[in-house]
Amino acid sequence: MSQAIVKVRNIRKEYQIESGTLQVLKGITTDIHQGEIVSIMGPSGSGKSTLLGILGTLDTPTSGQLRIDGDEVTGLNESQLTKYRAKKIGFIFQAYNLISTMTAKENVMLSLMSAKGKSNSEMEQKTLELLDMVGMKERCDHLPSQLSGGQQQRVAIARALANQPSIIIADEPTGNLDSKTGKLILNLICGLREKVGTTFIVATHDPNVAEISDRVLHILDGQIQEIK
Repeated sequence: MSQAIVKVRNIRKEYQIESGTLQVLKGITTDIHQGEIVSIMGPSGSGKSTLLGILGTLDTPTSGQLRIDGDEVTGLNESQLTKYRAKKIGFIFQAYNLISTMTAKENVMLSLMSAKGKSNSEMEQKTLELLDMVGMKERCDHLPSQLSGGQQQRVAIARALANQPSIIIADEPTGNLDSKTGKLILNLICGLREKVGTTFIVATHDPNVAEISDRVLHILDGQIQEIK
């Protein structure tokens, strides 16, 4: 088996509320390996979204340890986490989160702006390669409003891949798509995993996502109840 790219050890997340302490995550421990597609499933309120946020360093645990690609990230401050995310983590959102006034090419190029030592022509070439990889090169000059939901999600996937991240965090990537388009997006994710070896961590309610996953973590009441 490939090496663990994500190591989660006894992650807990608590919030203080009027009636006392609300425990959202209750000691999550798991490894996610290089090149895996791992789904996180569970009912609303199970802790699924909180766990995904912590894995993407958008949220911090109350206690426990998170290592990504060998780096201990649980001790980093917000400024350090922002820089870390830009280098190591890509994101795919249910609502695509493309900038409406920018073309597909500009949306992807924006993610490359933080790369040091790259000229505009190099960034443009890389952007077109990424859009070609997701089947969107011919639509590179279109605004999001001129693209279908499936096309927007393809652009969002290209953007997530821009800085060759160690992991990609996907929050309900098929949630806004019809069944047929959703399956096309999942086929694309599988193909990209095979081609570039990216690790995908996906929070979902979609059983089709579970089918293409190497493993499914079922979360209930803040704990992993089952691994398939």
